[in-house]
Amino acid sequence: LPEVADYWESVVALNTWQQHRIARLVVEKLFGTVTGKRLAILGFAFKADTNDTREAPAIRICRDLLEEGAQLAIHDPKVAVHQMARDLQQEAAPQPDALSGTGSWAEACSVEEALTEADAVLVLTEWQDYRNLNWMSLAGRMRKPAWVFDARAIADHEQVREAGLNLWCVGDGEG
Repeated sequence: LPEVADYWESVVALNTWQQHRIARLVVEKLFGTVTGKRLAILGFAFKADTNDTREAPAIRICRDLLEEGAQLAIHDPKVAVHQMARDLQQEAAPQPDALSGTGSWAEACSVEEALTEADAVLVLTEWQDYRNLNWMSLAGRMRKPAWVFDARAIADHEQVREAGLNLWCVGDGEG
């Protein structure tokens, strides 16, 4: 049935557009550039409780941000660093080098490590641990003005704002 094939093709196209849109939104909210900025990525798997990255939105979003010169600190409880490198088509850097002007990434062993000196955090997988973050504590580790981009709609909006962080959440009608 060509109609069914056309339908699923349009679903894939819409998902791809949404992933590019999130990356563009991050660049826009961070004053038009992410070159040299540290971005914490929370979640790389396509869904919680798995190490499966096939078709994970994080791949395209991270690639777009790397192309823009971002320094990514990626945390995922189950995805191995070699899998991230394969998906991103780029080896992890020993340390993200903000002065290079080119995008790089490193694995973060904890949420706290990922958010240290970050300009923004992107929540890309709905891990249970990410639902219960202490935003007040984490905000103190970040550079200001800091952003939370919640692509899974799991962050406690009130806590994020009380911590003095800017918030964009998927489905909130902005961007």
